[in-house]
Amino acid sequence: MPKRTIINEAVQERDFFADVMAVVRQIPKGRVTSYGAIAKYLGAARSARIVGYCMNNSHASKPAVPAHRVVNRNGMLSGKHHFATETRMEELLRKEGVTVKDDQVLDFEKRFWDPATELEL
Repeated sequence: MPKRTIINEAVQERDFFADVMAVVRQIPKGRVTSYGAIAKYLGAARSARIVGYCMNNSHASKPAVPAHRVVNRNGMLSGKHHFATETRMEELLRKEGVTVKDDQVLDFEKRFWDPATELEL
């Protein structure tokens, strides 16, 4: 059920899953972000796990969602077991020029895409 938000006495329906998918679709190729950064951008800073849950269920979304670009706050490929194979997330990142070693994005700070600074609210 969409969350209701009251702004200036008007009720707005909010679909958090759809909001997460919309943010993830904007992550540029070759960049990564974290579950927490997405949650914070959406005004739900303590909901990183819910963003992870959304990513676990994103594979059937249309249009496609580049879930491989979402990692944990340390740059670890913590969601890799939700892909078709254990190595698929890493393979997709490598195709985009992202270097991964021992399931961690190297140059994480350089590759990090923060929706709070890259997108307008």
